[in-house]
Amino acid sequence: MRALCRCLSLALQRHRRLFGFGVGAVVRLGVGVLVRVETDTQTDLRGAVGRQHWAGGGVAFRLTDRDRLLLDWLADHRVLTTFQISHALFGSLDFAQRRLLKLHRLGLVDRFRPLRAGGGSYPWHYVLDQVGAEFVAASRGERPLRRGETVERMRRIAASRTLRHRLGVNDFFTDLVGYARARPDCRLERWWSEQQCAQPGAFGTALISPVRPDGHGVFAEGGQRAAFFLEWDSGGEQLSVLASKLVGYARHVRQGGPSWPVLLWLPTSRRERHLHHILDEVDTVVPVATAARDSLDPRGCPADAVWLVCGAGDAPRRLADLAGLGDPAPELSEAA
Repeated sequence: MRALCRCLSLALQRHRRLFGFGVGAVVRLGVGVLVRVETDTQTDLRGAVGRQHWAGGGVAFRLTDRDRLLLDWLADHRVLTTFQISHALFGSLDFAQRRLLKLHRLGLVDRFRPLRAGGGSYPWHYVLDQVGAEFVAASRGERPLRRGETVERMRRIAASRTLRHRLGVNDFFTDLVGYARARPDCRLERWWSEQQCAQPGAFGTALISPVRPDGHGVFAEGGQRAAFFLEWDSGGEQLSVLASKLVGYARHVRQGGPSWPVLLWLPTSRRERHLHHILDEVDTVVPVATAARDSLDPRGCPADAVWLVCGAGDAPRRLADLAGLGDPAPELSEAA
């Protein structure tokens, strides 16, 4: 079996130029672990068509502002599912699927979907394809990725052990965007990924922050603007480990970083209760609020009154109501 897998891996590498990412039905994850994914084929043929349009400026003229925003998101946040994209940007799943298929045929995005162990598959997961990567790089004045780098980037995303975690973080933010889309007084003004937060000077010109949040955002609703750090909890680590991350946020503030609420987004109410017992014995320094995903209404989202502020003892608060905790949100010249 191992010999067969090695042969298949070599065959995929030899035929990558012909089929691109599409033939990669089995992706190696770590040592000796294989992840099955369903992908599209003949990626290079699509990309060639897209590159012809791109060279003549045809792709740029055919993109809407919504398309450009989606490509920027995929550049910054790596991967989004059909449902996340539809909820955040379209409001209609059918329309979203048709538009995504168009972008896919132009070579702007590629897609894969992990296969379920018991049969069937998960939704399509969208990533940047070569033409899309070149478009984003040109719009930002950056060096575009080479074709091989784009393929490797897609392979790493599909095979990543942290794919579920990354999608969970992105689900949090796309829920906020979808919520704000139907409300004129509401907006997610900033959505930063873990990589953007790790950039030197991200939270202060002379600050190299010791924290690595899963995300950072600025959410505005009803005249209130709340800046926050997000820690998305899968439930797989000890609560003491999760609580220990707050030590890094205390150092972040002592070194001159902003004291914004740290949001702990937990999988269950039971885990949330146990975490509060631990945090009651800790001097957190920074404001901390928790919420449990299993406590949300079917149509609920993180903007709702689900946030319990540690040490406050009051009723759950809306996300925008956390604006009074810690430092004010930064003034932004444009959505970031």
